[in-house]
Amino acid sequence: MDIPLFPLNTVLFPDGPLPLRIFESRYIDMISGCMKNDAAFGVVLIRDGQEEGPVTTHAIGTMARIKDWYQGSDGLLGITAIGEERFRLLDRSRQEDGLNIGSVETIAPEHDLPLPDEYSSLAKILENVLDDLGRLYESLERNYESAVWVSYRFIEILPIDLEQKQRCLESSDTLARLRLIDDLLHSVNT
Repeated sequence: MDIPLFPLNTVLFPDGPLPLRIFESRYIDMISGCMKNDAAFGVVLIRDGQEEGPVTTHAIGTMARIKDWYQGSDGLLGITAIGEERFRLLDRSRQEDGLNIGSVETIAPEHDLPLPDEYSSLAKILENVLDDLGRLYESLERNYESAVWVSYRFIEILPIDLEQKQRCLESSDTLARLRLIDDLLHSVNT
C-alpha cells in the first residue's frame, strides 16, 4: 500500500491525537487529498534532517486520519488527526513537490489485555492528567481498562526523549511499556 508520509519530530501512537499546523504547499495538498478521499497518511519520526527539507526517518510509523480541521487566525490550516494502526516502511519515493510517498505494510495490532492490578494506579493518574490536558484529549475515546491504551497514552505524554518513544512504538510488549512507565513515575517520586 502506498501512502503519503508526514515526517515529523514527534511520535504518534495508535488512538493518540496529533495537532498540526500546515503551511507548506505539499502538505496542504496532501491534507486536502486525504480529506476529500477520507484517506490516511503516515507519520514517521525524523532520524536525520529537518521537517522542512529532505529527511531520513525511522522505518516504523503510525497511520493518521484527520478528525477535525480549522483555519487559524494567522491563515494557517490546523488539523487534529488520530493515530490508527502502526506500519512498517518498505520503500519510499519523493514527488517533484517534495512530498514523500511510502510503500508500507501494516503491523498487526497488539493483543490487548486488561490493565494488570499491579498497574491499576496508572489508570487513575492518567485520567487526572488527561483531564488537565484540555481540549486535545477531551473528545478522545478513553479506555482505562486496556493495558495497551493506557501504556500508549502515558508514553505519548511523558517527557521522555523521542528515541525512547520510538522504541516504545516499535515494541509490541505492553507489559514492558507499563514497567517503564511505572519506573519513570517512581523515579520522579523518590
